[in-house]
Amino acid sequence: MNFSEKLDALQERVAEARTTIQTAAGESRAQLKERIDKAQDRVDQAVKHAEHDASQATAGARSKFAQLKADVDAKRAEAKAKLEERALKHDAKAAAHEADWAEAEAADAIDFATWAVVNAEVAVLDAIDARLDADELARTTSS
Repeated sequence: MNFSEKLDALQERVAEARTTIQTAAGESRAQLKERIDKAQDRVDQAVKHAEHDASQATAGARSKFAQLKADVDAKRAEAKAKLEERALKHDAKAAAHEADWAEAEAADAIDFATWAVVNAEVAVLDAIDARLDADELARTTSS
């Protein structure tokens, strides 16, 4: 497996996210809503892709993925509900509270992504080590 390609793709995705966020900061509410809908579509596609990858993985990996997917789905549903609720509220204090909540959720998502990258690093290192062990055992048993 080419982990470097996967990490390059992840790095590109982070750069795209940064550009998108910087651009979105100056957009109208309608533009932002459209951008959010497109981002949700990308999340759905990423989940489908990850489900496919997980279906080929071991039961333990599938279980971990299922839990992560459930967590992401719950956060997405909560964020969508809050977005819709915000649209109905006109109270400045409530809007400020909702903005604080949304910012905290965004910070949590970034923290989760950071954890996921660190976890991926450990998993890749473990995979490399496991492949080295398997190759070494294959060499010693075939000799």
